Amino acid sequence: MKKITEHLLLGLLLLHIGCSKSNDAQGTTPEKNQDPVQFVFTSDAHYGLKRAKFHGATNVDAHVVNADLVRQMNTLPSLTLPNDDGVNSGKKVDYVDYVLEGGDIANRMEVSAKVQLGSISWQQFEQDYIKGITLKNKKGENAPLYLVPGNHDVSNTIGYYATMDPLTDPTSLVNIYNRMVAPAQLKTTTNFDYSKDRVNYSKEIGGVHFCFIQMWPDSSVRIWMEKDLANVSATTPVAIVAHDQPGVVSNHFKNPNGKHDINNVDLFDNVLDEEFKDGTTAKVDATIEQRAFASFLKKHPNIKLYLHGHVHKSQFETWTGPDNDVSLISIGADSPMKGLESAADETKLSFAFCTLDPKTMKITIRECMWDKTPDATENPIQWGESHSYSLK
Repeated sequence: MKKITEHLLLGLLLLHIGCSKSNDAQGTTPEKNQDPVQFVFTSDAHYGLKRAKFHGATNVDAHVVNADLVRQMNTLPSLTLPNDDGVNSGKKVDYVDYVLEGGDIANRMEVSAKVQLGSISWQQFEQDYIKGITLKNKKGENAPLYLVPGNHDVSNTIGYYATMDPLTDPTSLVNIYNRMVAPAQLKTTTNFDYSKDRVNYSKEIGGVHFCFIQMWPDSSVRIWMEKDLANVSATTPVAIVAHDQPGVVSNHFKNPNGKHDINNVDLFDNVLDEEFKDGTTAKVDATIEQRAFASFLKKHPNIKLYLHGHVHKSQFETWTGPDNDVSLISIGADSPMKGLESAADETKLSFAFCTLDPKTMKITIRECMWDKTPDATENPIQWGESHSYSLK
């Protein structure tokens, strides 16, 4: 039965990749014109969870909520941008070049929460996002979907200190890896080797070098980034897309105690490769680790932008590091299922729409409030906050 399941999963993956080549990150080439580049950033779909309330119903499955988010996302080309002095201010959107997803596609399969299999969550994500997004880029091609994994995707792969059933299901991480890294031989849930298979890749978008990384730029990811940035001009702006915020949480690091394992005493998730250095408990801040990242930013001052999920809230901030000696534009995305504000108030549900001008290196990031009038017959996207930044 297990072999049949593996063959079925691999067959489905091959079929979806074959049918979606123009929506695959590996099938694109850098833009050569100077038209503004437009992309969506969203995160934390958390398939397997249920919203307390959505469109007048209660206990609503993530499959329903995310499908409606995508439906609204697909209406973007018909909208007109607000007159906010940002890039393309007052112009019709017309096209969307890329869609970026910041991780936690599947929710952790904890028994206490009765969360579904990660494999089912991935199938629903495929239906809603991979097949459901109809956005076209300025060339009229399908807008590529770029993914990074979140801590729930990783925990489902390596296990967790609370009881899960099954103990592991790496389906979402394996599929993210296959789509984004595109290995010559596709991985399956049985031959995926977490000890070495990592989702780190880069893309040139509108003259900006985007580094899509697994979880957070810890010491192991920074080794990869050093090699990647060695071929990037010091005058080229760099953006990082990751699940964790720059001020990373301590429990995501590798357990510094005993066997360095995942257990219900130490409460470390081990979703990062780096061993925690600030102490023996995850209750203290990750100051040493954040300081190391800040030093990396000083070495690479062209790293200007950081897009992340995990905090489950639309955020426009500047991360200054533990010693207030760096300046990094930090943009967080809301979650359709676990929003700090939108979980209790669906009118605050949002995703980010970003417009980048390659000529000036100005980027404008606008909130798309996609459920502002949930009880109305017509519920179009409304524009929320708008922030512009220079990436020079």
